[in-house]
Amino acid sequence: MKRIFSGVQPTGNLHLGNYLGAIRNWVNLQNDYECLFCVVDLHAITMWQEPDELRANTREVTAGLIAAGIDPKKNIIFNQSQVAAHAELAWIFNCVARMGWLNRMTQFKEKAGKHKENASIGLYAYPNLMAADILLYRATHVPVGEDQKQHLELTRDIAAKFNNDFATDFFPLPEPLIFGEATRVMSLKDGTKKMSKSDPSDLSRINMTDSAEEIAKKIKKARTDAEPLPDTAKGLEGRAEAANLVGIYAALDEVSSDEVLQQFAGQGFAGFKQQLADLAVAKLGPIQDEMRRLMGDTTHVDQVLKDGSERARELAEPTIREVQDIIGFLRA
Repeated sequence: MKRIFSGVQPTGNLHLGNYLGAIRNWVNLQNDYECLFCVVDLHAITMWQEPDELRANTREVTAGLIAAGIDPKKNIIFNQSQVAAHAELAWIFNCVARMGWLNRMTQFKEKAGKHKENASIGLYAYPNLMAADILLYRATHVPVGEDQKQHLELTRDIAAKFNNDFATDFFPLPEPLIFGEATRVMSLKDGTKKMSKSDPSDLSRINMTDSAEEIAKKIKKARTDAEPLPDTAKGLEGRAEAANLVGIYAALDEVSSDEVLQQFAGQGFAGFKQQLADLAVAKLGPIQDEMRRLMGDTTHVDQVLKDGSERARELAEPTIREVQDIIGFLRA
């Protein structure tokens, strides 16, 4: 069976962008692929994390995956730091990847901003760790948003160079899986920026732990424009905030943006926002309830991670041993 690897960082609350852009798609993939879903805590520490918050966030993300419908018995759910081979293979890839490749990574430039001299080496080199995450399990496919395609291309470049350097075809070149509506959910306050946990304004995102009242308030306060809704998606060009809200509605209702606009064409945003809030509460409410229940049962969540880490190590160890042999490391 084809194998998928995907991960999510435990750096603050899960939000609607995580759910619509990734987690919901993972749920739909689990019947057709062998899946590993990783809470990437090694990636998280490229920026400083308060230790107790990191542990709590790791549990919250795990609870969110399960609550959304990912079956921990059918799939492998684990946290990255518990499989040491991720770090070992990442170092090997540090020695395979070229500086020029990493210098082209736009996400480092976005995250480091004007302070790149003060950024950690981990933040700069984390695309190599991402490649290790994927290739350690010899994944054939990776669900990615448009903003992650560049990193997957780097993964393919690293795999190809490793294979070429050592005259082998050991690593596959993983293929992207890119999905439809709202694969990139934008900020409720700025439709040109991705919805993010790191945005200082909580009004910019819908957290998966928000109450129905909080969801309704945030959607009501979401930035829009004064124009009515058009009758086709083409009419949303140049209207980033309007396009974002329509895309969110389409994704939640599992229809196209054009179908949403056929329903609301000519209307203003007041009524549309109320309908969007009602839809969001109806779709997210059951997931949120189950997530809160799981977060109150940390013993179960911890056991899921423990079991998943053991299963992941069983898959990872043969790969890292063979990589050691290919490179020429002497194993006692």
